[in-house]
Amino acid sequence: MTKPQATQAITATVELDTPLKRGETEVTELTLRKPSAGELRGVSLAEVLQMQTDALITLIPRISNPSLAAAEVRRMDPADLVQCGGEIAGFLLTKRAKGEAD
Repeated sequence: MTKPQATQAITATVELDTPLKRGETEVTELTLRKPSAGELRGVSLAEVLQMQTDALITLIPRISNPSLAAAEVRRMDPADLVQCGGEIAGFLLTKRAKGEAD
């Protein structure tokens, strides 16, 4: 028998080295949410895990808060894109692969 689990969104906050400008405001940090299977549509999981730029540009707008447009992700500092990619890749690992207990 499986034990019931509360559905809880897993998130990670990324502080941007280079803030993104949106008119008069600046985006200085992003909260990334673990993607659902539907949000991964049209994206190769292997490319996401390898932090391929095109895959991240497609996925980050779907799971970021504030929600970014693909054009904004393209303007991100490469260091910030890599940091986001690392967090996203971590979301896709199993508990066993991360060394966590059930």
